[in-house]
Amino acid sequence: MAAIGAMPEIGGFRQKSRRSFVTLILTVLTSSQSILIVWSKGAGKYEYSVTTANFLVEALKCALSLVALLRIWRKDGVTDDNRLSTTWDEVKVYPIPAALYLYYIFAYVDAPGYQILKNLNIISTGILYQIILKRKLTEIQWAAFILLCAGCTTAQLNPSSDHVLQAPLQGWVMAIVMALLSGFAGVYTEAIIKKRPSRNINVQNFWLYVFGMIFNAFAIMTQDFDAVMNDGFFHGYSLITVLMILNHALSGIAVSMVMKYADNIVKVYSTSVAMLLTAVVSVFLFGFHLSLAFFLGSTVVSVAIYLHSTSKARR
Repeated sequence: MAAIGAMPEIGGFRQKSRRSFVTLILTVLTSSQSILIVWSKGAGKYEYSVTTANFLVEALKCALSLVALLRIWRKDGVTDDNRLSTTWDEVKVYPIPAALYLYYIFAYVDAPGYQILKNLNIISTGILYQIILKRKLTEIQWAAFILLCAGCTTAQLNPSSDHVLQAPLQGWVMAIVMALLSGFAGVYTEAIIKKRPSRNINVQNFWLYVFGMIFNAFAIMTQDFDAVMNDGFFHGYSLITVLMILNHALSGIAVSMVMKYADNIVKVYSTSVAMLLTAVVSVFLFGFHLSLAFFLGSTVVSVAIYLHSTSKARR
């Protein structure tokens, strides 16, 4: 009888272990993204087509999902939960998040300003998490969210600048739109993935990435068609570019795993910690100097994570 009673605890432990593992992987992959992006630039600009790189990211994610499915089919056979064939009612929701991830803000905001303004995504995710998924956050969790946003923003402030942000009104408007779209895309993706819990995550990923390929192919046709036709699809690619594409593909799969086995709140904290790790690694790679603002921001982020974890433990 004791053994039977312990089975749910074992299952719960495995679920927590899986959640912790995918969260750790996401944090590591996200922290290395910015570094690879910087390395992939030549003379301060991209020498390759960003739209073709984005297309290859989606294609690689789709291929990896298929490979994972093939292994499952060989081991367990084809079932209703892991078969690719599906209905239009299930597939029709996947183009929405794929389209929402295609937005731009750089035309109005410089790179440092973008890094700070995108922290608004933290607040929008919390709001949309409650509205769409109907999951209420406690007062302590909301306080932790606000502290997380403030801590990330403080850590990214430039101590040599007299202005916190040098962005026109269009930049602020685009930042708010970006935060809402990014938050909605993340929460909506979680809703899709968790709508059918028994559905294999690789099948869900496959359909999501297929539509991602379609939208990015459209971006190539409308933005870089002439350049691709004249210079070639892989013009300007290097080993670092390939590593960056691989990193983004694995990061995307890790995000979907976090959505499946955890939630958007975990993803937000994971990416926030990754931002701090990137800054620390940049000290050794690029001679980046950690400012007092970074240490203060890191402290606030740590407090936010502690408050969130203790709040979850009490529930």
